Amino acid sequence: MDRVHALLRRVRPWMVYALGAIPAALLILRIFTGDLGIDPVKTIEHRLGEVALQLMVAGLCITPLRRLAGLNLIRFRRQIGVLAFVYATLHFAVWIALDLQFRWAEIGADLVKRPYIVIGFLAFLMLVPLALTSSNASIRRLGSAAWQKLHWLTYPAAVLAAVHFVWLMKAWAFEPLAYLAGITALLALRLWWRARKGLAATPARA
Repeated sequence: MDRVHALLRRVRPWMVYALGAIPAALLILRIFTGDLGIDPVKTIEHRLGEVALQLMVAGLCITPLRRLAGLNLIRFRRQIGVLAFVYATLHFAVWIALDLQFRWAEIGADLVKRPYIVIGFLAFLMLVPLALTSSNASIRRLGSAAWQKLHWLTYPAAVLAAVHFVWLMKAWAFEPLAYLAGITALLALRLWWRARKGLAATPARA
């Protein structure tokens, strides 16, 4: 593990962003090769949303990997979170601009007719304050404790995003259910650790 950490210390933030840009680059390549199926806009929209969800799950795995396997990826959590927000924003933008082409009446009707869109939008809104407070300056301004409490929004945002994916599929497909189960398990593990910490900090009564 020491050798792995020595290699990871050579990784720079721009390298993480470059790696995170690969799915977008592959989508662009598929646009030029005409490999997006019968509904290219939906393909782009769904792929961007899926990558956003995958990055959210990756961010949630960082603490368990450190505590259970000794693999410390904390220094990359900010880049992963920013990338998740960027892909979620692109997913939302494609739906607004390319799918519905700014037809606001139709957008409003979709929100009423398809509740999974509201669920996805709520997840996106939860990511906004996380992205806006991802800098060191924000941590200093908010204070570490308040910043950590705010960033607990990652968990409900991920759960809502997974529910959005499951509902969108309109079938009990394995992949979206696997995301939902994995996120739920990570949340349960984090809550268990937090409860144990609280119990350990509680002084025993005489």
